[in-house]
Amino acid sequence: MAKVALITGAARRIGAEIARTLHQHGFSIIIHCRRSATDAAELATELNQLRPDSARVLSANLNDPAAVRELGIAAKAQWGHVDVLVNNASSFYPTPLASATDDDWDALLHSNLRAPFILIQTLADTLRARQGAVVNLIDVYAEKPLADHSLYCIAKAGLATLTRSLARELGPDVRINGISPGPILWPETGQGNQQDILDATALGRCGTPADIAGAVAWLALDAPYVTGQILAVDGGRSLAFQGG
Repeated sequence: MAKVALITGAARRIGAEIARTLHQHGFSIIIHCRRSATDAAELATELNQLRPDSARVLSANLNDPAAVRELGIAAKAQWGHVDVLVNNASSFYPTPLASATDDDWDALLHSNLRAPFILIQTLADTLRARQGAVVNLIDVYAEKPLADHSLYCIAKAGLATLTRSLARELGPDVRINGISPGPILWPETGQGNQQDILDATALGRCGTPADIAGAVAWLALDAPYVTGQILAVDGGRSLAFQGG
């Protein structure tokens, strides 16, 4: 019986690379998407051509708690179990104090924090039964906040605490860890300080989606005595933070 992974925000970019990597490790993949249905369908076709009926697509709005619970229930129903949950989906945009709204709170806190909590809650039974694992995609900004992005940073800091807290609560049956990516892919809307970020990174370059996907695979499959940890995959970006 193949292991099953649910990956949120898996249709494109880093999420799609995580899906491909876990698929290469023999997983059946549940590709979650919201708006990127075409990309998700194309990725599922790609994976199913490599191994028949090894990838399926589920759509859900992660800002809607009821829809998130339905996603978890539907994920369990696909192949009867879930072994690995990767909370990859994330909303990211600036929210300066003077202009942040209640809608911004909902958009950033629900997708980045509440949805991962609900999915872990909904899947806890199958993850326990399968001695499964959860990997949460956090951010270096959870510890060193980015100017004018307070709500995003609050949400990711909360996700870091959720990772540690639920690792204690669900151990020894389920391992829960996090990854804090550094500069991997620039936001599609652009980012004006790209060179400054690279200059402050010890390796002096961007990472790749494969760097994150490899770390996810390691935490999910090859780290049986690791739980409640947050791994910085940032090329040494956090070293610059420590030095001011």
